[in-house]
Amino acid sequence: MSVVAEHSTIAHTSLGRLRGTLEGGVSVWRGVDYAQQPLGRLRFVAPQPLTPWSDVREAVDHGPLPPQGRSFVGGGRDDPKIRDEACLTVTVWSPDTGGSLPVMVWIPGGAFVYGAGQLQLYNGSRLAANGNVVVVNVTYRLGVFGGFELGDLGEGFDDNLCLRDQIAALQWVRDNIAAFGGDPERVTVFGESAGATSVLALLASPAADGLFARAIAQSPALPLIADREIRARQSRRFMHLLGVGAEQLKVLPQRQLRRAAGQLQLESAQQTPTLAYGLTHGVDLLPLHPIEAARAGKVARVPLIIGTNSHEASMFAWGKPPMLPTTPELVDGYFQRTAPHDRDRILSAYPTYPRRAARVAFGSDVMFGAPTWAFADAYSALAPTNVYRFDHTTWTLRALGLGATHGSEIVHIQHSYSSYLGRKIHPLGRRVQPSVGRRMQRTWLDFATDDLGPEWPRYDSDRRRTRVIRSTRDETVEDPDAVRRAAWEGIY
Repeated sequence: MSVVAEHSTIAHTSLGRLRGTLEGGVSVWRGVDYAQQPLGRLRFVAPQPLTPWSDVREAVDHGPLPPQGRSFVGGGRDDPKIRDEACLTVTVWSPDTGGSLPVMVWIPGGAFVYGAGQLQLYNGSRLAANGNVVVVNVTYRLGVFGGFELGDLGEGFDDNLCLRDQIAALQWVRDNIAAFGGDPERVTVFGESAGATSVLALLASPAADGLFARAIAQSPALPLIADREIRARQSRRFMHLLGVGAEQLKVLPQRQLRRAAGQLQLESAQQTPTLAYGLTHGVDLLPLHPIEAARAGKVARVPLIIGTNSHEASMFAWGKPPMLPTTPELVDGYFQRTAPHDRDRILSAYPTYPRRAARVAFGSDVMFGAPTWAFADAYSALAPTNVYRFDHTTWTLRALGLGATHGSEIVHIQHSYSSYLGRKIHPLGRRVQPSVGRRMQRTWLDFATDDLGPEWPRYDSDRRRTRVIRSTRDETVEDPDAVRRAAWEGIY
């Protein structure tokens, strides 16, 4: 096949033709709609299918980010600035449009409030080029328009909109990725934080069955998933704050809706660990919480990588959010609301408490560690599971006292060292890629392409073999956080 054919920027999808561009030997398509844009009467409803077109559509520029506030993740000068509700797009990178390559679909995080697939931190060009895979980044509705539950308001309001958007994007991949050189039978879905939470929800959603063959969950925050009753109370409070009828939500200005939802977020943060933004279980799309679904065997049984970072909560400790308790007052409040009789038993697993390191470890386990251990124990009995703990830290993070904080592994997997956050975390990464980045990206690519080698043994609830990822080498350790993990048994 000729080089011209391999790097064609015209993709003949099932809906019509798309013209992308060629950058560094990789074809890229930006701002590709995967559903009708959720405007007007489509605000707050499930994503609707696209109508085919006959001309060639340009797919060179990014689509808008979902409406959101400023964040350090998207603070670079190369990150898109336009925000709009018309945000249901994907970005596709392909090193060979004539191939039938493995596909990696990235679901970005951001607590269901921030983030987008277009951000430079998530640039998939290096993954595509280094791994000979097709990479698809998904942008989905956030905040009040996607991460806030209004499904109980009745007709015209669907539940779990952000999860429905992700499923629509995966359906688009199934139907169209062959036009970009991808194999729809070899799709790996992966994400971090809220994106990883979504990955585990996709495993537990009957509507996502068969849309992917492998999954990677980096630092999932499973307490962001609440039951339908809690979400219904929040939606009633939301309507009370607005003082309008449900039908008026379709036309109210963004600012008014976002302000009311933001007030609810602050209120719900006092009821840790349930927040106003997140996913909802107890509905048809997500019948069970992912942990309960795994324990009941009601999940898609695909190979899974799952893990956390060793200092997840260190970054959040600066702001002292109630949902990540890292002060004695917040820790006491957490136990009063969730497990008043377990306080002494659990805190005994943090012998230096209330020193800062113990408080950071506790906050990390509340939101990330403990629910991840519970899910891994249940899921590993059903499907091949590999668990990791990311310990690598840079001199910049060490100087700030953060260690391997939440999200710091992303730049190493994506090789996005030139992004705004990448330059802060690893200033020399653009010139000299650290060995941890080469190892992690290669491992993620190997997993998406085939099975992992014997150097990373599978996890089970007997030995709990975990890959500890350090700066210069990785090591398999049995149950590396055994004392803390055991203390949380029965809570999640």
